[in-house]
Amino acid sequence: MEKVRRASHASSWYTSNPAKLAEELEEWIRASSTTKSSDIRGVIAPHAGYSYSGRAAAYAFGNIDPTNIKRVFLLGPSHHYYTPNCDLSHATIYRTPLGDLPVDLEVNKELEATGKFGWMDPVADEAEHSMEMHLPYLAKVFEGHPVKIVPILVGSLSPESEAMYGRLLAKYIDDPSNFFSVSSDFCHWGSRFSYTYYDGKHGAIHKSIEALDRMGMDIIETGDPDAFRRYLAKYENTICGRHPIGVYLNMMKHGSTKLRIKFLRYEQSSQCKSKRDSSVSYASAVAKVWIFLCMISLYGFGTSLVSELRDRGCRRDGTYLIG
Repeated sequence: MEKVRRASHASSWYTSNPAKLAEELEEWIRASSTTKSSDIRGVIAPHAGYSYSGRAAAYAFGNIDPTNIKRVFLLGPSHHYYTPNCDLSHATIYRTPLGDLPVDLEVNKELEATGKFGWMDPVADEAEHSMEMHLPYLAKVFEGHPVKIVPILVGSLSPESEAMYGRLLAKYIDDPSNFFSVSSDFCHWGSRFSYTYYDGKHGAIHKSIEALDRMGMDIIETGDPDAFRRYLAKYENTICGRHPIGVYLNMMKHGSTKLRIKFLRYEQSSQCKSKRDSSVSYASAVAKVWIFLCMISLYGFGTSLVSELRDRGCRRDGTYLIG
């Protein structure tokens, strides 16, 4: 039986008018000057209202080449209820003003069979915005290309759970027909967020916020989930998608396909100059297949070197390009 998850934030967080929404998304993608590439296998993108973060998000979604992608995994944080696990959706269709996106029920069954995934309450599913805010962009980018989605609500995970889910999901990274859309805003600064970290050496408060965010972005680009966890423990930056990002970094760690994350855009909702101000930061990134070219023949080299280069994707004759 069809179970539809409505576009519950349309008309408030973004327009429900299909023509106007399509025009906005097209304009933002065009302004981003991004180039579609089949080497892009994932994005990190914000999830605020489009008047705040829609332009920044285009720098992620504008890079997607939909030609060979059959399935998009959505990893989004939970803003409305606590769960120590990752939860799947009961919905069979996620509705957007630009068309419906069917849920991949077969993959849901595979994930449920692991015994590690729970299920979202349908009311909580519709209340959550973190994944919904990616859907209009996905519907637009995949226009004319059949695609299914796998929404995964990522709860308040321990480091051990992030690693466990990363290992479980890593095999899906290795299938080039799969894509990952990771939802996160960055620093939520101000007394209303109970976070007012400030390092005076950077000057204005908004410059300190940017330096803090960029430190985290640089660490995410290394692909090291442990380094990212240490950063969060030290600075307590209010990155709401820290757990989805942590899971994704662990997936990259355990997958055979080597990916590299690159941030392409950073913005703030406003520039804080006093402790009475507040802002939310938005950052967009792509995860691209790492091309490693072996320039030497491995014949005659020791087994340890051969093993290391094979781990990097090198054939024994040294002629293979791989991510």
